[in-house]
Amino acid sequence: MSVYRVLIVEDHPFQHQYLATLFQMAGGFEVDLVWDAATALQRLSCTPYDLLLTDLMMPEMDGVQLIQKLAQLHCRPALALMTAASRRMLVGSGQVAKHLGLQVVGLISKPVQEAEIAGLREILDELRAQAKVPSGKPRGCRSRSTLAKALENGEIQAWFQPKKSLRSGGIVGAEALARWVHPAEGVLLPGAFLNEIERSNLEVELLFSMLGHTLNAQKEWAQMGYLLPVSINLSTHLLDQADLVDRLLAHVHVSQADPRLITFELTESSTTRFSSNYYAGACRLRLMGFGLAMDDFGKGYSSYFNLASTPFTELKIDRSLVHGCGENDGLESALLSIIELGRKLGLTTVAEGAETQEELAVLRRLRCDHVQGFIIAPAVASNDLAELLSEDGPRPALFWT
Repeated sequence: MSVYRVLIVEDHPFQHQYLATLFQMAGGFEVDLVWDAATALQRLSCTPYDLLLTDLMMPEMDGVQLIQKLAQLHCRPALALMTAASRRMLVGSGQVAKHLGLQVVGLISKPVQEAEIAGLREILDELRAQAKVPSGKPRGCRSRSTLAKALENGEIQAWFQPKKSLRSGGIVGAEALARWVHPAEGVLLPGAFLNEIERSNLEVELLFSMLGHTLNAQKEWAQMGYLLPVSINLSTHLLDQADLVDRLLAHVHVSQADPRLITFELTESSTTRFSSNYYAGACRLRLMGFGLAMDDFGKGYSSYFNLASTPFTELKIDRSLVHGCGENDGLESALLSIIELGRKLGLTTVAEGAETQEELAVLRRLRCDHVQGFIIAPAVASNDLAELLSEDGPRPALFWT
């Protein structure tokens, strides 16, 4: 059993004894306790720890200030936060830590329970195991010619993450996600190459490659009797190209496919030079029959006006609102508001990033339409999705009007 060094910051004498007892009962921990944040920082500056567990409500230097100081240290332990204050305070403080690059492994409402200490051990075990696995990130910078060749020869492929209906439980669609099946480095996720695709101005090439792979996969699934809608990410700034929509439609027509089976997800990571280009592109995509989704709603600076004034057919709820909703009343309330808004606007609501049965239960109770996430399935190659379809047996997709 691995032994982890833990530093606990807590100013209440009873909590000192209580927390020490919990960690002793869990086993596999060496625990040091201090009374205030300043002492904790002194300890951390000269002694390595695997985990820092701190209360938020502390005298002189509070827990949030400690988080900010912790981020400045060269050697930073994993971080768990605890408080008797509101859950929203706990989640907000966790966001401070995450945005400062800290590894947050626990958000614990007092009183701390033995099971929560055991959960911290499991997460620390996972982190230690991950540290032993070689990184799958690319070796060095990719040249534009290397990336272009990978797109041309089909190494960069569309893999498909299924969407399931929370009403019927069947697969009702999929999202196409880029994967680089590298001959030497194995399967690379978008984080290993997508930024370089953007810097090399190959986003349009990637878009049409993803569309081509998707249309081919849909043909194969159709031969099995499944008309499966697929959504594809479209960086919003590409709508500055006046001919883009016509080119997309032509590509679909050449394949003798139906644009109603393709939804473009407009990402808010970019925007058009002129607002008129955004609305023109969005309206023309819908006029051509394509579905249109607002992606990652609830993340960043999503605009309610854009949602209400753009002819979307689908509203995708960002994973940041889904993760942990099973034990966070604030997130559940936010989800309910978004789902009801989507319903009133006549949009299909899709929750991204569901990972637990508790999250599924919340989404089902709130009457979200569709869900995708690792608890359903990760993104898989088209032939593997075909196997999921044959096991699942979805009904033919309804066309949008």
